Amino acid sequence: MADFVAAIDQGTTSTRCMIFDHSGREVGKYQLEHQQLMPTAGWVEHDPLEIWQRTQEVVRQALAERGLVAADLAGLGITNQRETTVVWDPVTGEPYGNAIVWQDTRTDRIAAALDRDGRCDVIRHRAGLPPATYFSGGKLQWILENVDEVRDAAERGRALFGTTDSWLLWHLTGGIDGGQHITDVTNASRTMLMDLETLDWDPELLSFFGIPHAMLPTIVPSSDAAAYQRTRADGPFGGEVPIAGDLGDQQAAMVGQVCLREGEAKNTYGTGNFLLLNTGEKLFRSTNGLLSTVCYQFGEAPPVYALEGSIAVTGSAVQWLRDQLQIIRNAAEIETLASQVESAAQLYFVPAFSGLFAPYWRSDARGVIVGLSRFHTREHIARATLEAICYQSRDVVEAMEKDAGVQLDELKVDGGVTANALCMQIQADTLGVEVSKPVVAETTALGAAYAAGLATGFWTSPEDLRDNWLEDRRWAPQISDDERAAGYEGWKKAVQRTLDWVQV
Repeated sequence: MADFVAAIDQGTTSTRCMIFDHSGREVGKYQLEHQQLMPTAGWVEHDPLEIWQRTQEVVRQALAERGLVAADLAGLGITNQRETTVVWDPVTGEPYGNAIVWQDTRTDRIAAALDRDGRCDVIRHRAGLPPATYFSGGKLQWILENVDEVRDAAERGRALFGTTDSWLLWHLTGGIDGGQHITDVTNASRTMLMDLETLDWDPELLSFFGIPHAMLPTIVPSSDAAAYQRTRADGPFGGEVPIAGDLGDQQAAMVGQVCLREGEAKNTYGTGNFLLLNTGEKLFRSTNGLLSTVCYQFGEAPPVYALEGSIAVTGSAVQWLRDQLQIIRNAAEIETLASQVESAAQLYFVPAFSGLFAPYWRSDARGVIVGLSRFHTREHIARATLEAICYQSRDVVEAMEKDAGVQLDELKVDGGVTANALCMQIQADTLGVEVSKPVVAETTALGAAYAAGLATGFWTSPEDLRDNWLEDRRWAPQISDDERAAGYEGWKKAVQRTLDWVQV
């Protein structure tokens, strides 16, 4: 019997292959970064061919370093950066230009036009999403309207659309030789094109964006061995492996954190922050700026839904301090710098570099640093950056409690920023609840592995997964309610200073 499950985690800045044993412990990993292409202000692109090449490399290296072969793997799960849009030719396998990344804002006029008429209400009700540059539907419309020959190719069946999971699944299962063109319900729910109740592409939503149905992948459950083909024998795994799971990265983190019961929540700290609340089989339609989304669907069971607060810039604000301002030399240095002051001394940094996501959804916003005086130093700016990560998460928690009527009493956290203990303490202080970090911090890849392992019988039930979850560290609030309220009031004033900066 196979002893391991593999996961491919195709993220915004890198791709990795991770291998887990039955206890959920990482036994193998290999990771490579890919280029961030920014040809003009507001545009963010990736090279799909580079991503596919990196995927093959990380798979081969992860297996080789552990001395494993395809037969050692009970299954493979995929997780991916959501919303990033790829269009390619199924005959040649060549993409029609670079992928448009979820952070890209070139579709602001498309989103604004949708928001000005009645179409926005239909999109919000059926897809659970506000018209925004974030989601795939507008990106695909832009490609059809602006990239030579794509519209004609789509009408002739020579153009396929997918997020990066679809792009990789197509290649892994055969590519031009019969590759499977699919996506799962979680990724489909991020396009503005899928009806959350029917779990199928909606003809009226497609008409809003002028998208031919034939371009779209088949929507399948997040965990289901029968829905996916095996990897091709001559591919990077060097043999056939059952593909049995596919989830967008934030939904995968929910599964990896075992937030499988209604009312459980997690926050992933990466390039942005993504806070999700499991709402069970009940679909909540947010009235407070959150996203209604599919959390996961296991086999033929009904879908489980979530409320999500997506925050565009958190960890990438730390990168900005490092790369653009050169206040720090590496990401870890921000904790040392910020810990040299007890507070940001009423200085606030709102990193609305490409507008504000949840719960504001203001593409006209741009970043500000407010409250500056000659007293302030780079240490205060570093601390204000960590506070911005945490205040943005509080914005989402406040909206979540209003929508679902659920009072958060604990927050599970994961992602790279959780290595910063000061930031996690600030998060506990800002929210007024305890913050818990698991031993296995790579919960996105682990969630994809769990989805595949459940479908193939490697794990027999979600309770097996709960037994694997172990806490690494916990932070409790250390400031008073009055201090918490005053700090948050200043943050809300700072957010108002970001608005109405760009004409859309």
